[in-house]
Amino acid sequence: MSYLHWLIGISVLFVVLERLFPWRKGQALLRPGWVRDIGFLLLNGHVFALLTAGANGWLAGEATRLLQGAGLTFGGSPVPAWPLWVQFLAFLVLSDFLQWTVHNLLHRVPFLWTFHKVHHAIHTMDFIGNFRFHWFEIVVYKTAQWLPLALLGASPKAAFWVAVFSTFWGDLNHANLNVGLGPLGYVFNNPRMHLWHHDASDEGGVAKNFGIVLSLWDFVFRTAYWPRDRSPERLGYPDDETMPESLAGELVWPLVRRRA
Repeated sequence: MSYLHWLIGISVLFVVLERLFPWRKGQALLRPGWVRDIGFLLLNGHVFALLTAGANGWLAGEATRLLQGAGLTFGGSPVPAWPLWVQFLAFLVLSDFLQWTVHNLLHRVPFLWTFHKVHHAIHTMDFIGNFRFHWFEIVVYKTAQWLPLALLGASPKAAFWVAVFSTFWGDLNHANLNVGLGPLGYVFNNPRMHLWHHDASDEGGVAKNFGIVLSLWDFVFRTAYWPRDRSPERLGYPDDETMPESLAGELVWPLVRRRA
């Protein structure tokens, strides 16, 4: 199965789960902005996966060969000889830490934050929110993730399964499901914790809960904030009313917006 097939299957799974076990029971399937957000899902997930799958593989292979030819990779890396499941776990942890770092920068670097505001303009949360982001974020994330994995001789199969698992967990984080994971919430991210990342207020600080799969990084680096007895009063960010409401408008807005 290709990544696109997994993506479709994961999307269908969460549509069903959110209908059977909704956290916010009054939240409609066709909530405000659903047409725009389906557009983001198709663009950043399905369409982007189709258009870039072959190109990404070819570019990664060519770039890795160039690094090897320049003597910039770790010679004799034991990683390719590891069992697939060990590579998967190792790359999942490494990839997730890299994504945590990038996500942190998206909030702290004004230029990057302008693009990330598209994601934080979410006011009604469901799994589709995982794909509501500006395409420029894909460039930033993929660049930061690929180089370290290429230097270590990452297995394409392990990288593929990490991508599938990360997509599933990202959808879970944004899903309308009351999942907190109990004590495991200190290790793995979840919908109840991630909802506070989208809090529109500055309660707990404006930069909090950057984890994608693992919440562990936030507890280690003291960026975690999670009042377990309640949810944020409002999602979004200050002055988010300036964000256009259409798909085209949100794709263009960061490109023409004065950095602030």
